[in-house]
This record gives sequence, structure tokens and C-alpha cells, in this order.
Amino acid sequence: MKLTDFKVLTFDVVGTLIDFERGVLASVRRLGGAAAKDLSDDQIFEPYMRGRAAFPGRSSHEMANVYLSLAKELNLPDDPQSAAAFQRDVLEWPAFADSVAALKRLRKHYRLVAMTNADRVALSAYAHTLGDPFDDTVCCDETGVAKPDPQFFAYNRGRQAAFGYKFSEILHTAQSQYHDIGVATQLGYATCWIERRQGSKGFGATPVPEAVTTPTFRFATLAALADAVEAEARLAA
Repeated sequence: MKLTDFKVLTFDVVGTLIDFERGVLASVRRLGGAAAKDLSDDQIFEPYMRGRAAFPGRSSHEMANVYLSLAKELNLPDDPQSAAAFQRDVLEWPAFADSVAALKRLRKHYRLVAMTNADRVALSAYAHTLGDPFDDTVCCDETGVAKPDPQFFAYNRGRQAAFGYKFSEILHTAQSQYHDIGVATQLGYATCWIERRQGSKGFGATPVPEAVTTPTFRFATLAALADAVEAEARLAA
């Protein structure tokens, strides 16, 4: 199986293309001031994940409550102004350094489809940050469920079929083993794991999967994926 066998790349966005971990850490440390400066990454990520589990709704709204939840756990400022500032920061989470350029390169070879648990407001912000690279987008507002729910994948599979693309022509590309790679593999997708935390311990601000699934393809960065696609295309030319 080759990368150039596919016509559609479906992408997780937050964690694969958008560096939400860097965004969360920067916001919490800025808003927390002296009380947050000595906290490790994991000391911030763990209450962040508990807060997100407690407030799983639309990310353009519920992240203020996520901040208040983690702030109470960590004894950080939990005033409404700090919560509102965190919520604003969520819409400005940065892209990974390679995301914009790599997406431009990949779009020469594939239809690019966003598949994200972010809501439409947040997705619009992230798409702008990424240079508006997507040919199609699917988010929790349309599906009514969030990954790893198989119905999210079923919705998008049907949507791409309506545009004339076969299931065998889709490569699902993501960082999260928990939200994406495991369930997509179980559902029969070919998968590409962008291992953003390669060389780091643990799973950061992403839930720990029951098991680490072996993907169809595996790269440390999106740029490395683009390099491999272009190398295959040159050989085929």
C-alpha cells in the first residue's frame, strides 16, 4: 500500500494541525501568574483533561468552564475575567510549525477534509490559522457526537461518498491514538499517525488509549508525510 493510492486525507485538527497543548500551557501559565510558574506540563494537563471531560460541550463556549475547573484544582485565579481570557485564547491556539506549509503541499495531491471535535466557530478560527486549506469540513455541530464515537466517522464516510469518493480512497490522518487512530483502524480505515509527541513521555493532554494501535503509516511530523508523498509522486512520474 502506497500513500499515493489515496485521494482523500481526512484530518484531525486539534492536536494534529493545531498545537493545543502549547496553547493550553501558555494560557494557564500567563493567567496563573506566580502560582502557575512552577507547575509541570502534566500538572496542568491532568486537570485540563478532567475539566474537559466535565464540560464536553462546544469548545467555543465551554472552555471558560474548563479553565474554572482546572483553576480551582490548582489554586489559580478563578475569576470570570480569567475564564473569559482563556476562552478567547482557545480560538487563537497556534498551528504546529510545519502545518501550514505541509498542508499546501499535500493539497496538490489530495482532497483535504477536516474531521474535528471542535465546533463550527472554533473550526473556522483554526482553518484561518492554517491558511484555509480544507476542501471540506466536518465538526461536532454536524455529527452531534464527538470522536472516538464511530458515528462521527460514519457521518464523514457517508459525506465523502456523496462527493464520489470510495472508502478505500480515504486515509485518516491524526495524532490521537485515543480519539482517532484506534477507532479508525477498528472501522477499517487506512490510518496515518502523526506522532507529534514522539520522544516525549506519556500522552500529554490527550486521554490514554487502552492500547497503542499500529497505523498503516507513521510519521513524526506533517512535513515528513508531505516529503514521503512527494517522493512517491516523483517515482511514479
